Amino acid sequence: MPWGLKRYYGAGSLHFITWSCYRRKPLLGDPARRDLVLTVLELMRVHYRFSVIGYVVMPEHVHLLISEPLISEPLIGKPMIGDPSKIIQAVKLSVSRRLAIGGEFSGRFWQSRFFDFNLWGQQKEVEKLKYMHRNPVVRGLVASPEEWRWSSYRSYAYGEAGLVRINDWTWWKEKIRRSAG
Repeated sequence: MPWGLKRYYGAGSLHFITWSCYRRKPLLGDPARRDLVLTVLELMRVHYRFSVIGYVVMPEHVHLLISEPLISEPLIGKPMIGDPSKIIQAVKLSVSRRLAIGGEFSGRFWQSRFFDFNLWGQQKEVEKLKYMHRNPVVRGLVASPEEWRWSSYRSYAYGEAGLVRINDWTWWKEKIRRSAG
């Protein structure tokens, strides 16, 4: 991590995360690549046990609103809060490898870094969700948010299931149940 950048993990807060394609090129311009990002995100959601509150995959960047992952600590036998940077690393690496193996891309696909903003209240959560869902409209990609299928908007507006399960707090409920009993 570069000098001066402070990330806050372990407090159980939500994280608004943004990462970009290499040199902000529209490497996610192909719908199949955007689908791949969401498919991999869902696999990582299950594997790392975190909740996805919202997302949007744009042609040259991705926004996520996620919880911190819940990991099992083998030495103490209790679940602990993990590091969201591991999730981002795993998603980026898996997408890059799948594209390379499929012969669809070689070279650098992602920028090395990502932006992480802790959300400490519901007002910021709503603000970031609106920002994400309006992003394709502001960019002129669609006329209304429901037209962009690579976002969580339709899950909120119509209750539709997408490639990524939204607001699944199963792991956290399990943690609370175990700590209470």
